[in-house]
Amino acid sequence: MTLDLEVFEPKEKRKVKMFTCGPSIYQPAHLGNYRTFLFEDILVRYLEYSGYHVERTLNFTDVEDKTISEAKKNLTDIFSLTNSCAAKFFADIDLLEIKKPNYNPRSSTSVAVAVKIIEKLLHNGHAYWYKGNVYFDIRSFKDFGKLGHLNKSDWPAKIRRFHKDTYPGSNWNIGDFVLWHGHRNEEGFSWDSSLGRGRPSWNIQDPAMLCDTLGPTVDIWCGGEDNLVRHHDYNIAVMESATGKTLSCFWLHGAHLLVEGKKMSKSRGNVIYPDNLLANGYSGKEIRFFLIYGHYRKRLNFTHKAMDQRTQRLQSLLGIIKKLKHSSLEKGLENHHASELIKEIVPTFSRHMDNDLDVSSAFDNLEVTILEFADLHDQGKIGKEHIEDLISAIEQINNVLRIF
Repeated sequence: MTLDLEVFEPKEKRKVKMFTCGPSIYQPAHLGNYRTFLFEDILVRYLEYSGYHVERTLNFTDVEDKTISEAKKNLTDIFSLTNSCAAKFFADIDLLEIKKPNYNPRSSTSVAVAVKIIEKLLHNGHAYWYKGNVYFDIRSFKDFGKLGHLNKSDWPAKIRRFHKDTYPGSNWNIGDFVLWHGHRNEEGFSWDSSLGRGRPSWNIQDPAMLCDTLGPTVDIWCGGEDNLVRHHDYNIAVMESATGKTLSCFWLHGAHLLVEGKKMSKSRGNVIYPDNLLANGYSGKEIRFFLIYGHYRKRLNFTHKAMDQRTQRLQSLLGIIKKLKHSSLEKGLENHHASELIKEIVPTFSRHMDNDLDVSSAFDNLEVTILEFADLHDQGKIGKEHIEDLISAIEQINNVLRIF
């Protein structure tokens, strides 16, 4: 789904409620995760730049199948593991100049809310018990799969149930999904509740954390493109069945980051973390620029050559801006062309950003304008006021881009 910000209007005037799917903190976030968090950061900053007040939740998934498994593998307790990963996440977002969210709930702190939602679903016939677990009945929600365009003709005649929080691959699980895991001794992790002892599943945790922070509905919901399968449609089914209200007006999904043309994965040994790039001499701003340049809905391919080229491009532009900023020009020199260029810088930036956050076009146009000013400067055709106005416009735009 694209976002035309020229005509965007939230439910509450000039106030935007946004839910952004945060990391599962059983392991550190990698460069592909941060590409998604950065497109969301650009969106938040641009909405605020455009005069909206943004209230944002970014959640942590800290209790799920993978967390329990990873803690056991590392011979540590769950919260030692997740607290360490959470601390690393906040260090990384400081490095990349990603704004901290208004709310940062964890799935472990929203269990009581998850239980209430499940009880509502059991009461209204959208969920049922089976062998100690609670499952969502996908046939009970007529719009199931509407976000990911699920082909309902593929549904099996008999009921099938899927018991894990997540599954590998990119195919749909055609069947009922788990909401509540009944207590299993081998896991050693669960809560006492009115549903008995157990833990909420991954697909009930985001709705619970949403209700715990922003309420049952939002204007914008964001995440990675992998969330389109087996997650966001499940969130929609859960919340809209429980409340009867539209969960979110807009759904934005960031495309994957590839490495040398291949999907990033531990099995390929090509997972890259911000620390890896820092060790290679890149700065946080350079990493940020690489990850935001391009369109968030198009896959971005990381190569060391591309990273070097992008870095050189940014550094060259920063050098020109520094030169212009510290130049000693006379006041009072008139140049109609330069004045017209300055008048267009901010409106042109907004025009590109209004078009579904077209960051690359917005940057390209700004770069061309700065280079033209550098030529005018070298020819002695502009005055001090022109440079001051140019720098002021760049600073306005940098409130969004955060690369200068």
